[in-house]
Order: sequence, then C-alpha cells, then structure tokens
Amino acid sequence: MWTSADDIAPMSSLRLPQHLSARLGVEASEAAFHHELMEEQASSLGRAGRKVEAALAELSEHPGGEGRAEVLRAAADAVWSFLVQREVMGLRDRAHVVAQYGVPREVLNRLGVR
Repeated sequence: MWTSADDIAPMSSLRLPQHLSARLGVEASEAAFHHELMEEQASSLGRAGRKVEAALAELSEHPGGEGRAEVLRAAADAVWSFLVQREVMGLRDRAHVVAQYGVPREVLNRLGVR
C-alpha cells in the first residue's frame, strides 16, 4: 500500500531506439532489459527496507499494553517480507539485516515458519 506519491520510484527511461535494436542485435536489448530489471529490484528492496525501518520505529515508540501485539505483528511481517525478498535476490545473510536494522529479539521470535 502506497502512503504517498513520493514512495513510487520512477521507471527507467532507458529504451533503445527501434532502428538501433535491429542493428545491435539481441545482446543490447537483453542488456537494457537486465539493467532495468536490476534497477527495479534495487528500488523494490529499498522500499521494503524503509517499511522495516518504519515498523521497527513504531514498535520502539509504542509504550506497551493495548495495541502492542498489533504493532509487533506488523514489525515481524515487515522484517519477514524483507528477508524473503532478499533471499529471492540471492542475498542470504540474515545476521547482517538483524544487525543493521537492530531487529529486536521479540520480532525475531515471531519470524518462524509461516
């Protein structure tokens, strides 16, 4: 869910002109596609990382008591989604994410099998 228009990253403007694509062959078109794909993956991973940061900030600011379980669940969901997305991209170092984002133990305890 988007919170504002600022959260939407612009698409790449890299496009090969039609008259060049036939001359340059498939390699250039494939390289342009690969570049755009990598750009989108980086953008998507950045958005997921910002969601983790926001969810963990909300959790750390919550005083406890009523509503804490919901905030904790949201933080665990954000972290789990981020870790899955990283793994799909071949980035499997969970310890780095836990250290970098300061993921608390109570969130980690809720990341089990889903």
